[in-house]
Amino acid sequence: MYSAIRYEVDDPVATITLSRPSAMNAWTDTMGSEILDAVGRACADPAVVGIVITGDGRAFCAGADMQLLDGLAGSDPSEAGTSAGGRGPDPSAAGDFDHRFGFMLTAEKPIIGAINGAVAGMAYPFALCCDLRVVCPEALFVTAFAQRGLIAEWGLGWLLPKLVGPAVAMDLLLSSRRVGGEEAYRLGLANYIVDRGDLLPFCRRYVEELGATCSPSSMAIMKRQVHEHYHRGLGAAETEARRLMAESFGRPDFGEGVRSFIEKRPPNFPRVST
Repeated sequence: MYSAIRYEVDDPVATITLSRPSAMNAWTDTMGSEILDAVGRACADPAVVGIVITGDGRAFCAGADMQLLDGLAGSDPSEAGTSAGGRGPDPSAAGDFDHRFGFMLTAEKPIIGAINGAVAGMAYPFALCCDLRVVCPEALFVTAFAQRGLIAEWGLGWLLPKLVGPAVAMDLLLSSRRVGGEEAYRLGLANYIVDRGDLLPFCRRYVEELGATCSPSSMAIMKRQVHEHYHRGLGAAETEARRLMAESFGRPDFGEGVRSFIEKRPPNFPRVST
């Protein structure tokens, strides 16, 4: 079905591989549309507990295809957002998660970025919209925008300080300096660092553990809480959490979670689909 990505499901993992290795998996409109479709398929598939996104070859994604960027030089500013691998601003998209990469934050299943190499330009906010990032030492993060006469694209000015703090974010944005896997882990850009050969096996084991021990329904709700509550004050977040907790008492997963603990056995939670 796809030309710019590969999509594979091996219960409980859906793997999306950016597959333009000769171009270091540079982003195109086709790739963006295919990823959107593949994430939707994974969320609708009850065999899938978690989604892993990685790159084919030596790069995760080198950012927008430079031939597209070259064609934008001197163009009408109103048309610039519709190329360079982007859909452009959507006047009807008023919500925080209704834009270019925000759909990943609203996907009901956890998305793990398996960062196998370079992450540059618009791939930076794409990677940060994964729920977790696992890197290898060969991973490389570079914003590059200041060196191209651009700005912090696709929400990166919000996403990056959220993870590393404003001072570190300013350094990475202004200098466009390269950050390898070890430093990315130290700065908080990554949750885990593993050997390159263990990158996908580690992500698989992580999802398998989630599938064996955690309620998919609970994970979906908690993911939404984390991303939506970040915008709210503590009081509003706690108020909604109390409502969600009351609802969880009535779901079968709660009863199974308690019984499995009392009976000292692994829980048997049903899978979810949308």
